[in-house]
Amino acid sequence: MGAEEEFLLVDPVSRAVSAEADNVVAEASGELGDRVGTELTRYQVEVRTDPHTSLADFAEQVRSTRTAVVRAADRQGLRVISSGTPVLGQASPPPLTAGPRYARSAAMFRALDDEQSVCACHIHVGIPDLATALQVSNHLRPWIPVLIPLTGNSPYWAGRDTGYASWRRTALGRWPVAGPPPYFESTAHFEDLVAAFIATGSVMDRGGLYWDIRPSHHVPTLEFRVTDATATPGETVLLAGLIRAMTTTALQAITAGVPVFQPGPEMLRAACWRAARDGLAGQGIDLSTGRLSPAVDQVDQLLAWAQPALKEHGDAELVSTLWSRVRAAGDGADRQRAAYQRRARLTDVVDHLMSTFTASD
Repeated sequence: MGAEEEFLLVDPVSRAVSAEADNVVAEASGELGDRVGTELTRYQVEVRTDPHTSLADFAEQVRSTRTAVVRAADRQGLRVISSGTPVLGQASPPPLTAGPRYARSAAMFRALDDEQSVCACHIHVGIPDLATALQVSNHLRPWIPVLIPLTGNSPYWAGRDTGYASWRRTALGRWPVAGPPPYFESTAHFEDLVAAFIATGSVMDRGGLYWDIRPSHHVPTLEFRVTDATATPGETVLLAGLIRAMTTTALQAITAGVPVFQPGPEMLRAACWRAARDGLAGQGIDLSTGRLSPAVDQVDQLLAWAQPALKEHGDAELVSTLWSRVRAAGDGADRQRAAYQRRARLTDVVDHLMSTFTASD
């Protein structure tokens, strides 16, 4: 397993997003090498972990990488936060990073790029072949609406509260190939879809498949793209441990010939919307019943389903501890709003995010 984390740079005085990613990436590369890079907008820095089989080792690298980015930003007179969306500053249209790919994206997708100063946490799990990756995707797509509230961390956009726990997830739904992936009948079905998307200009290439779960286009992994950037290192560790256990459970189900639960695409889409709106403190759509139930109960059900695999990997205790902390404190959106409510200042939200960026668990 490994992670790609996207962060936002902010000015320490105004707390507005800062378009100095090139400088910070250059500064951080001395320590992180090619594990740090730029993103679509000059507000963003992306970091990557190495592949890990130990969740403890993964956790250590997540924390040390975040600390390295903080040091690099500090030397440039800046700070770093992990939020799915900017809290203060000109969120739209953002200053785009120079380069032919980003210029091509702007030409193809136009105003859609105006709302791409958004940050995610992408978890990769190693799967050696495409056919197996697609089968795992089929088994895990019904759980997508449960992962969304677990990491909802983007309530603010352009200086206002959107009323959503994950506005980032909602904004991304406008893209032509985004949201829950389809049920794949075969590798040929997948390849035919991708070819049609590219031929019709719906995506630039395989890297433009913005499904919540997708086979990676450059490494032998299944990539989970559904979640917001996590406010704390511990939440990234929780997410990685849980997703690996989910993948293991799905692989075991495939071997055992367990039938795939296929919710209707309309209800799956509705469940994702509801999850993004309400977050962990609200109600989500239980796809097995079509009724509402507390989001925390749905996360508990997911953890129970994946518990044998968590134990198999030796991750059960750590994941349980991290989940208990999130359940008690609320998701990232709840915590951002709590920071605002103390004095009704958005600068306090940014200060809160700065303080939790490298927080130990």
